[in-house]
Amino acid sequence: MQIYKILSALLEYPDQELFDNLPAINKLLDETVDTDVVEWAEVKKFVAWLEKGDPIEIQEDYVKTFDLTPEHSLHLTHHFFGDDNDKNRGPALIDLSELYKDYGVKQMTNELPDYLPLILEFVALQEDEEARAFLSDASKVLTVLAENLTKANSPYAPLVSIIKNRATPACIAA
Repeated sequence: MQIYKILSALLEYPDQELFDNLPAINKLLDETVDTDVVEWAEVKKFVAWLEKGDPIEIQEDYVKTFDLTPEHSLHLTHHFFGDDNDKNRGPALIDLSELYKDYGVKQMTNELPDYLPLILEFVALQEDEEARAFLSDASKVLTVLAENLTKANSPYAPLVSIIKNRATPACIAA
């Protein structure tokens, strides 16, 4: 689904390529009809923030938010298992990598397979019901992450909240 691809791009480190592609993202948001107008409005608001902001300051904010604050980590197994030395985190990462392979998805990044933007790229390939079911496995972590970002007044909080709200099987959400 298109929303997951867009959220994945917006949750990645805001490099020059992202800033260069903001007009295309805005055009896509304007052209895409989605059933959840509130979600699209939040995404458009975030893109407007990126467009108006200073790229260096936005990059600094991103690093402070996600790289220097463990409770904001975009590596979801960190929230389940703690630091990198936990004996359970490794097998969970391997299982996730194997799942990607089972679906024919090749990981084209140096990030760990539990990196939220990578997970969003994966669920973007799924039907909505399957994507929601997959994300529901991480709903507790997504809820905590969204709450932590909201408490920190992070501009990224609404994006993670959208993901958290979609982390419910469609049959329950309806």
